[in-house]
Amino acid sequence: MHPHFGLANVWSQGDLVTRGVFLLLGGMSLASWAVISVKALDQRRCAKQAKATEQFWTATDFAAGLAQLGPDEDNPFRTLALEGRDASAHILQKDGRPRLQDGMDASDWVTRCLRNAIDDCTAQLQAGLAILASVGSTAPFVGLFGTVWGIYHALMSIGVAGQATIDKVAGPIGEALIMTALGLAVAIPAVLGYNALVRGNKRVLHKLNRFAHDLHAYFVTGARVAGGERKVLQLKKA
Repeated sequence: MHPHFGLANVWSQGDLVTRGVFLLLGGMSLASWAVISVKALDQRRCAKQAKATEQFWTATDFAAGLAQLGPDEDNPFRTLALEGRDASAHILQKDGRPRLQDGMDASDWVTRCLRNAIDDCTAQLQAGLAILASVGSTAPFVGLFGTVWGIYHALMSIGVAGQATIDKVAGPIGEALIMTALGLAVAIPAVLGYNALVRGNKRVLHKLNRFAHDLHAYFVTGARVAGGERKVLQLKKA
């Protein structure tokens, strides 16, 4: 590339608006890559935690099952198990009489508590995805704005100089198009990362819903439902 053109020349010769667009695109790129990295690590951690659910069902009691899930308080599977236990314990008083007076049976109460826990986990999984969606949809237009602004100033400079030869026009116009390329370079990873994270979240939520279904059956009937058949477990209520 000619030494008088390129990113360095765009920055050095650009005005406040051009530099602002350049910095904005840089900030959007850093934000999107930070979200992609953090959420990818979270999904990898959730995938490892999901593998421990089968060990949970082979434990001798509920406390041992929780130990198999691990001590991590951010473990959504551990949170589901604790919510199910608390919901089951809330249904009956010590004398065994129903505690809920609104006509809600045990199944509906446990279902509601587990659903609330899944909703909270869903909100945590989706946190930050709005940043990727915003970057992916706006970065091309931010880059296009920088290009239009650069072309405007290039044409104004050519008009003042009174020289419209191809070498005087192609250089500044091509330099202005760099902003469009930067906008696309920022938007494409954000869109791809967003789609990948959404697919990963769906897999995690599928495992959470399946685990919640087993917990619901266990706390309501004392048995885990697997493969359409009721399966009595070794796990006992604490």
